[in-house]
Amino acid sequence: MSRTLKHLPIGGPIIMTVGVPTATTANENDLKLTIVNPQNLYDPTPNGYSTAVIVPGEAKVAYISGQGGQDSTGGLSPDFAVQVKQAYANLRSALDALGAKPDQVAKLTVFVVDHDMSKLEVLTRNVKEMFGETLPAQTLVPVPKLAIDPMLFEVEAVVMLK
Repeated sequence: MSRTLKHLPIGGPIIMTVGVPTATTANENDLKLTIVNPQNLYDPTPNGYSTAVIVPGEAKVAYISGQGGQDSTGGLSPDFAVQVKQAYANLRSALDALGAKPDQVAKLTVFVVDHDMSKLEVLTRNVKEMFGETLPAQTLVPVPKLAIDPMLFEVEAVVMLK
């Protein structure tokens, strides 16, 4: 199977990616996300995210609704860290149901009630535990409240399916 090289000028540096052939029979192993962290921008990886992620055109994309910190009975801990850990476990369950793995997540949007800087360590730790080196693009949205009053955290995802 032949591959083509593409050069993507993003904010100064040239990012090289290996292009996936456009044939409809592309090998599923060729469907990989391309993570882009331009050198002339702040390095977001210590904070648990990437600047941009490219999904190959041959991939299907799934959208996972916001996952909160509810356990299997619908119970919510009043503790922020417990809710975040449970929300990522719930996200993992949703990925499993799709037959996807964390390295297929292109984008996360997280919603944090009454966000302050003290919550970043909890968020970063949980993202790095789940995604390792393949950090998705991510946006944090501070909110005054979520759908259910005791909810303190919610995470939604855009996932590349193979």
